[in-house]
Amino acid sequence: MPSDVFIRSGILLGLLLLSSQPLPAGTLTGQVSARGKELPAGADKDDPYASRRLRFVETVDYESMKDFVVYVEGPMPAGMTVTGGVVRIVVQQDATFRPAVMPIMAGTTVEWPNEDDIYHNVFSFSSPRPFDLGLYKEEIKRVTFPEPGRVDVFCSIHKNMNCIILVLENPWFASTDSRGRYRIENIPAGTYRVTAWHKRLPPLTRDIEIPEEGAVNADFIMGISGIPEI
Repeated sequence: MPSDVFIRSGILLGLLLLSSQPLPAGTLTGQVSARGKELPAGADKDDPYASRRLRFVETVDYESMKDFVVYVEGPMPAGMTVTGGVVRIVVQQDATFRPAVMPIMAGTTVEWPNEDDIYHNVFSFSSPRPFDLGLYKEEIKRVTFPEPGRVDVFCSIHKNMNCIILVLENPWFASTDSRGRYRIENIPAGTYRVTAWHKRLPPLTRDIEIPEEGAVNADFIMGISGIPEI
């Protein structure tokens, strides 16, 4: 998929939203980025990273952050249901989970194909969905995620293999593309709490009014904010 194509996570081909009556719906678009704290004035005069001891310490590159997720908070509106078998895929390839972050709606089944010719052991001890797929290679195993929440997934053999399944209450969410852009379509008109999420930053939430038709834009700049300073 080209990098400039929006990634829509949540409504797959054949997925239908059903309600007693068609609801006016709009689209939410925007961009997510991250910004770190500014160092105190004069902090760059004596560069401690030039020392032999700290020369190779890796710092956080906020401008290059990716894998943001934007989602509408809360359950489905009354009278609306989702039908259709939803299956998502996280591939194990070159001892890496792809994608590294996957948002899904509660009730979704995720397939875990091992495309390496070595054994992997996919497991999670996160409370929304603990599981252990055991040792396997060159086959596909499946896990259904019935409850919302963050599920951290690891391989018991390879220490750098980890990914996150972000289980959400409704289908109105999106992963950002390579430029940090997102697009969420078919949101019933109304005012919602919308959250931007990243695995190593506090979530950022705003109240956004979705129109009966057309699109509204909402950009998010995430950082270390909204948490108590001690």
